[in-house]
Order: sequence, then structure tokens, then C-alpha cells
Amino acid sequence: MYKCLNCGKEVSLEQANEKIRCPFCGYRIIMKTRPKKVVRVLAR
Repeated sequence: MYKCLNCGKEVSLEQANEKIRCPFCGYRIIMKTRPKKVVRVLAR
């Protein structure tokens, strides 16, 4: 899933058609959403 930085709606690449654009507002910058999983790293 991807998220439009202008309107904040979630967009899949199938909805974005050939050009990478938000189908709702037409904005061209789409950010890939990250999982909500928290990863802990032990310091040495």
C-alpha cells in the first residue's frame, strides 16, 4: 500500500494506473507505508 502525501488517502499501484499519481487528488508524490511493527535492537 502507498499513501498520498497531499490528501492522505491509501492508494494501491493498481489504482494509480500507468503514471504514478493519486487517483483522488492527482498529486504525484506517493509514499510507501511502513508496517506498524516495532523492531527493538540491542545495543552492544
